[in-house]
Amino acid sequence: MLSDPDEQLPREERQKAIDRADRRLSRRERESRLLVKRSEDYEVFDNVFDVPTLMIINDLRSDGVIQQVRGSLAAGKESKVYTATAPDGSLRILKIYLTVSAEFKKRMQYIAGDPRFSDIKRGSRSLIAAWARKEFKNMQAAYAAGVRVPAPIAVKKNVLVMEFVGDSEGNSAPPLVESEVTSSDYKQVIEQMTMLYQKARLVHADLSEYNIFKTDRGIMLFDFGSAVDIQHPNSKQFLVRDVMNVNRFFEKRGIEVLDTALAVEKIRGGNK
Repeated sequence: MLSDPDEQLPREERQKAIDRADRRLSRRERESRLLVKRSEDYEVFDNVFDVPTLMIINDLRSDGVIQQVRGSLAAGKESKVYTATAPDGSLRILKIYLTVSAEFKKRMQYIAGDPRFSDIKRGSRSLIAAWARKEFKNMQAAYAAGVRVPAPIAVKKNVLVMEFVGDSEGNSAPPLVESEVTSSDYKQVIEQMTMLYQKARLVHADLSEYNIFKTDRGIMLFDFGSAVDIQHPNSKQFLVRDVMNVNRFFEKRGIEVLDTALAVEKIRGGNK
């Protein structure tokens, strides 16, 4: 009869081996709880929720920023968006930047030269954290200037928390691409771009029918990660592109639009 190798060890060494196995098992159980969490806390799990991101979400819970992640709302190459509840029961948006995304390497043109982010270290996590911080600061500037944007609430590493814009059932307001649009909507878009430029001193730099939303409060702008200061060397180029994107969409919907050069001049005002 074969004997158990552990039985041949001295009692003290055998106990140490048992203790090591217990510690390994305990650690795996903790990791499993962290990764899978309780279903009442997180209903949606995928590759977004790596251990560092889960720790950040737990910190936001501890800080009273959010209480519970509800479910997935939207997904892109760089981030995924979830609804979450606040401690008072209201809804919030949780935007999680994907730490494995290669898309951010293409985004350096929007960060390079910005003194707010001169301390970026090498490595994707540092770049992604800087991008989240950049979007948060851009939203703060736009919100303070009276531009209609979701209220920015908090940012921590690769997780951005903002106001939820939609109904009480958790249905978000529709983007223009999913909406019936009018000439009034076009006028509002130009007005919001003008306020963004002249009061917040920002160019969105990635504006399209997919991140302009039609809400009960009027036209609202989203996705400010690419936004640059008007002193950025490429700000006019980005502004022209934004106007062309907006005009193209409304023209396809049969709405009369301003000439691109005229719209750019109107938005910039006295800033030449």
